[in-house]
Amino acid sequence: MTMDQLKRQAAARALEEVRDGMQLGLGTGSTAKHFVELLGERVAAGLKVIGVPTSEATRADAERCGVKLTTLDEIDHLDLTIDGADEIDPELNLIKGGGGALLREKIVAAASDRMIVIADDSKWVPTLGKFPLPVEVIPFGLGATRRAIEKAFAECGVSGQMAVRKAKDGHVFVTDGGHWIVDAQLGRITDPPGLAKALSAIPGVVEHGLFIGLASSAVLASGGGIRVIERRKPKGDQE
Repeated sequence: MTMDQLKRQAAARALEEVRDGMQLGLGTGSTAKHFVELLGERVAAGLKVIGVPTSEATRADAERCGVKLTTLDEIDHLDLTIDGADEIDPELNLIKGGGGALLREKIVAAASDRMIVIADDSKWVPTLGKFPLPVEVIPFGLGATRRAIEKAFAECGVSGQMAVRKAKDGHVFVTDGGHWIVDAQLGRITDPPGLAKALSAIPGVVEHGLFIGLASSAVLASGGGIRVIERRKPKGDQE
């Protein structure tokens, strides 16, 4: 079974949680794209839902698939968000942002009653950090912001190389919000909540890819089938 087929299996399992009349957060990335496509099939068959996309790419996919869209200015909450992740640990802390949509993804997840993370089993890790941690930053004062990030890393017992993300054309990658992303190769993050709090306190940091206490459950697909992991702790506040 291919990785793409596993992603689609996870998306199909999460779709079973969707009910008529729901307000949905629609994630970004290859696995979330499968969910949007499968949701579109259900909508075509009569399911009535409305979605809030987490990126312009997801907006285009949803419109193509016939999924009705809205914004968080027009509705006051979301029943459920379905999104992928770059890494998932046993506490269901996540690293997200490999696709560059971490800011909108976190806004949407935080506005949701529940967040289901869908992924292939390779995203399940004992400790976060092997995947580079994205930190979305304001371009102004980037040198000062990077020094503050390095200080936060040191205080939290991690270190690693940082690089401004580049797009495929070689120019600096610019997010949908007009910001840049610094990717940090940390290897191992022993205290994700502490690091999340430290990064959030830096003025030049718009957002970071540590999603703490937001995922309610994870749907993981492997060659052996589907695993559903529920978070052991009640949904807490996101740092």
